[in-house]
Amino acid sequence: MAVKLRLQRHGTTKRPFYRIVVAESGHKRDGRYLEILGTYDPRTNPSSVSIDEERALLWLEKGAQPTDTVRNLLSKSGVIAKHRQAKK
Repeated sequence: MAVKLRLQRHGTTKRPFYRIVVAESGHKRDGRYLEILGTYDPRTNPSSVSIDEERALLWLEKGAQPTDTVRNLLSKSGVIAKHRQAKK
């Protein structure tokens, strides 16, 4: 199966909080995961994102595919740019 970087929802109703995780594509959204890379809280102003850049780069080098939302979060934090520079 393919490995993906995706969001895992936590929190209560109408108070979402997300973890950025590495999971196999066949597993449920909030199910089994391989590793936690960081967190994302959309309720703060501005939204707070904390990512372990070193581990995220490692998983991207191994071929993990980020979902659209996680790709946006990684690009805002500069991880995607570092990954592209490392490829050159």
